[in-house]
Amino acid sequence: MRGAFLAAVSLTAIAAAAPAPAATLNLLIWEAYIDEQILADFTVETGIEVRQTFYDSGDARDEILSDPNSNIDVVVTNENGAKLYGNRGIIMALDRKNVPALKDFEESWTKRCGGYGVPYLWGTMGILYRSDKITKAPSSWADLMKPAESLRGHIAMYDDHAEAFVAPLVLLGKSVNANDNETLKAAFELMKGQLPYVLTYDYVITSIQSADKGPKIYMALGYSGDQYTLNGKVNAPGLWRYVVPKEGTLSWLDCITVSERSQDKENALRLVDYISNAKNGARNALKLNMPTASTAALALLPQDIRSNPEIYAAPEILAKSQLQEELTVQSVQARRRIISSLAQLSDAR
Repeated sequence: MRGAFLAAVSLTAIAAAAPAPAATLNLLIWEAYIDEQILADFTVETGIEVRQTFYDSGDARDEILSDPNSNIDVVVTNENGAKLYGNRGIIMALDRKNVPALKDFEESWTKRCGGYGVPYLWGTMGILYRSDKITKAPSSWADLMKPAESLRGHIAMYDDHAEAFVAPLVLLGKSVNANDNETLKAAFELMKGQLPYVLTYDYVITSIQSADKGPKIYMALGYSGDQYTLNGKVNAPGLWRYVVPKEGTLSWLDCITVSERSQDKENALRLVDYISNAKNGARNALKLNMPTASTAALALLPQDIRSNPEIYAAPEILAKSQLQEELTVQSVQARRRIISSLAQLSDAR
């Protein structure tokens, strides 16, 4: 989103008796998107240090991944990105031979990564809201795009060229993958009307950490699971809640994969397999309160987690959800111009 929020973080809090790292792997991932103990355990078991670089939008991730000097070994990307970068030779093809944990995933999930990644976590897009400020849960994308006057200056949106358009396009009854100028123009009109109510176009997980902006955010566009991260950031369990609007939404899948530019593909594959195995897949899903696509990992989770509709979306919601598809170059350019102009108008206020 906006500008990339990047930080390289060492995750090896190892006892003095542990061996010194024999190698280092660089992981490109969303902030707060993995159980850090899994990475620490990997280092203890292998002597390989894992460093994270955070991104806070798909556009920021793609910019880093496209840079031949970025030195990335392992990356978490969305399903569309996995196929796109796989076809371009930027990330590796993965199968059960180089990642044995793939045996635990049904084909309906693995094919969505295009043969270039292991399904990581999945979910939906929806509306995040502070339950102390908004007592009646939102139920429609109109609650976000045509908000009440009390929300003026209290909404966090998102400047990613794909996800930022989910709310206006679904509200218009259009495909989230729309490419035609007429539809994008109609979405732009909705987004311009919403502008006076938008505090920031930074991803809510990033902006909530701002002392200036964070306390002013009452509603936001976000992903399922973000409510738990937000509550952790503000140390207020249950404060932030999440709903999928009645019109439907985007059903997303992230994939974890290996960069073709990695100088240590063997260990990068080892890390992907370690994160993806049943035990760690279940640990990760439980820690993040997010759904796993691994059949074996799912079987290890408590029943109350598997039946929690805030984590595992109800079938009727998934039935109205759309999958992300590759956009035309012209559509991506138009969407980025729209987002850029909105952010500039917001900054000028």
